[in-house]
Amino acid sequence: MAKPNVREQLLEAGLRVLSTQGFNGTSVQDITDAASVPKGSFYNHFESKEALGAEVVRRYLDQASARQAALRDPAVAPIVRLRRHFEELAQGVEGREFCGGCLLGNFAAEMSEQSEMIRTGVCDAFASWATKMTETVAEAQAAGEISTAIAPDALAAFLLNSWEGAQIRARAEKSRVPMQQFLDITFGKVLAP
Repeated sequence: MAKPNVREQLLEAGLRVLSTQGFNGTSVQDITDAASVPKGSFYNHFESKEALGAEVVRRYLDQASARQAALRDPAVAPIVRLRRHFEELAQGVEGREFCGGCLLGNFAAEMSEQSEMIRTGVCDAFASWATKMTETVAEAQAAGEISTAIAPDALAAFLLNSWEGAQIRARAEKSRVPMQQFLDITFGKVLAP
């Protein structure tokens, strides 16, 4: 029988626990309990909780990249891809009963002043996401689906920033309303050709 990879168990548990409890609300003991490994094994794999947090951001980005692949599906109109992307994200937040929100947004708010390592990882992850959206926005503009009045990179950054704000409000209010407002206004008005 294969021996479980303790580092992987810690990363997966860290992602789950940090996503719901936040960085400062999570102890190393919480992570090792969730991973079902002894606390001492944590420091065999990670120098600190901060180091694990930075790895969790990379893991989150890897998982997000898989979800963002749909933004590049050439069989679907670019504007439809954008809308589906945000609708799927909204369903994910709602499916968790608005608990947790976006790890990147949470870490940006909670850790940017505390950890340069985590702040840098979060910025890199946001930049990667924005780049993928920029490409889709540019395609939609070229297809006449979105106005060309705003540069694709600025529009993608606006969408990302607005989405993150909507998620924070949805989490605070335990309501889909902020995310639905984002979808309705973004795709009904902001991105109108």
